[in-house]
Amino acid sequence: MARTRPGDAGAKVLKAASALFYRDGIHAVGVDTVAAEAGVTKAALYGNFRSKSGLVVAYLRERDRRWQEEIDRITAAHPDPRERVLAVFDAYEAWLARDGYRGCAFLNATSEYPDPGDPVREVVRHHKTALHGYLRAQLLRREPERAEALADELMLLLEGAAVTSVIAQSSQPFDTAKRLARTLTA
Repeated sequence: MARTRPGDAGAKVLKAASALFYRDGIHAVGVDTVAAEAGVTKAALYGNFRSKSGLVVAYLRERDRRWQEEIDRITAAHPDPRERVLAVFDAYEAWLARDGYRGCAFLNATSEYPDPGDPVREVVRHHKTALHGYLRAQLLRREPERAEALADELMLLLEGAAVTSVIAQSSQPFDTAKRLARTLTA
């Protein structure tokens, strides 16, 4: 194995873990597998992340960061708040299609970490709360009196479409969800 330069190991481990955890499931992938895939030693993995749980938290935080960038990029093209909300459905669909309809990484992690107090669940709550907050902020610009309830309804549509798209291995559930979102926000 070629020596990894200091500072490179963390990025390599995170990249390998991201692919493996999403593809195979978090509990199904051991740190030996992640280290081997990253081309680093287990000591380098633990030196950067301290534990597998720390690595899982870092994986989800990085995925959240990338998701926020994606949302910002896609919605920036839409000055109208309603169109920004609808663009979130497009972003969600594109994200899941690109990842092969393996589901929402955050919902997948929740099913593997049932303890609500686990740090993994805190990252998931942060991610979902941020998405709800984004929808609510856009809706406040159009219908302040209904923004909270509409954001709740749109989250249910998004999450339901995400789960159903995995089962169907199709983007069609997002078409349905977006049509319903159009009606709700009209």
